[in-house]
Amino acid sequence: MEVNRGQNGIQQLLAAEQEAQHIVNAARNGKLSRLKQAKEEAEKESRGDSGANMKRFEQETQAKMHHLKNEATRISYEVIQMLLKHVITVKN
Repeated sequence: MEVNRGQNGIQQLLAAEQEAQHIVNAARNGKLSRLKQAKEEAEKESRGDSGANMKRFEQETQAKMHHLKNEATRISYEVIQMLLKHVITVKN
């Protein structure tokens, strides 16, 4: 009878150990899943930000190019006149 109780106690301990191992594994898998999900969300957010930044940089570049073209058009006549004046004027 005592041997049977001892075997029964060992079986209970083994069952408890297995259950504890399952709980630990489930917690570990849950943690890994949450970490993976957080990483994916961070990468997605990062890609979204860089896309928005690229669009903003393109808009800024286009605006600067437009401004430079307008300035070049505005002063081109004056620059040509200045160059002609210096080329035509003969100094002794």
